Amino acid sequence: MKSFISRAVLAAATITGVAAFASAAQASDTVFQTFTGDVGVSTSGWGSTSNSGTISTEAIAAGSTVTAAYLYTSTFDFSSPITPGGTLGGQAVNYSTALGVNSSACCNLQAWRADVTSIVAPVINGGGGGAYNFGITETQAGQDGEALVVVYSNAAQTTQTVAILNGFASSAGDTSTISFGAPLNPSAPGFFAHMIIGDGFSCCSQSSTIAVDGQMMTTVAGNNDSSVDGGASNGNLITVGHMAGPYTGGTPGFPQTDYNADHESYDLSPFITNGDTSIGINTVNASRDDNIFLEVYDVSGIASVTSGVPEPATWAMFLLGFGAIGWTLRGRRNHGAATA
Repeated sequence: MKSFISRAVLAAATITGVAAFASAAQASDTVFQTFTGDVGVSTSGWGSTSNSGTISTEAIAAGSTVTAAYLYTSTFDFSSPITPGGTLGGQAVNYSTALGVNSSACCNLQAWRADVTSIVAPVINGGGGGAYNFGITETQAGQDGEALVVVYSNAAQTTQTVAILNGFASSAGDTSTISFGAPLNPSAPGFFAHMIIGDGFSCCSQSSTIAVDGQMMTTVAGNNDSSVDGGASNGNLITVGHMAGPYTGGTPGFPQTDYNADHESYDLSPFITNGDTSIGINTVNASRDDNIFLEVYDVSGIASVTSGVPEPATWAMFLLGFGAIGWTLRGRRNHGAATA
């Protein structure tokens, strides 16, 4: 169970979180990477108070080549943010990107990202397919577990779009939009639109809601389904959905309301009306005690994905682009972008 802490400690943790947020490099859940083409994605999670175990990918087809692989770790601390560490496949992991402290929650909730492509690719590339296992360790008791996201290409894949959003749960909720260049027909052969979330410091009936195009899909996202310990304790409070399913959200008018049945993997198709050209998703942690640090989308066809605020690196690219446009135009003128 989560540690019980006093209102004074909660207040202090919140103030610390606000200070950390002010200097954080990231914003709430925002678009990190988008991939389009003959791509696919595997998502999986692991959590244990032992700080050592095995994390496995979902089944990946033989002949696939890893495009990118990222390992996330979810952290908590009752006094100040910690610096996480560990290994994957026996190699040291550098969690070089801090995704920002969730200032609306207690306990300095934060997730960190590491690029582990160089560790994962040699194992999967040229492999016989199926699920791949990687030994995993953590250096801090305040690491609640990990999420492994592997994007790969395979000539047998149909054209699809994979988008990774990361950051921290905004107190006002996070909104993202998947936009398509042509009207959608969700009943067309081969159409799919799937979503998973990664949620840290989550257990014990603490939950978030997810709505699709204004219709509630689940009121009970959360829990520590990725724990391998069989119980809920600080150190294993993480859940990460599997992109391949099973999909555990509800349908329009009948949202998922069973906390233990929701495993953070969702099929968005029932919420799409024939002729739609976009899908809007809103996640809210009203109790302000969990931290949705990861959202991954996998949809058929070519799409663009936007969120409230891009990552700073993306903003830098925008500004660089705007600057280039400005210089071009100038040249043209000169010559005629919690607790439980």
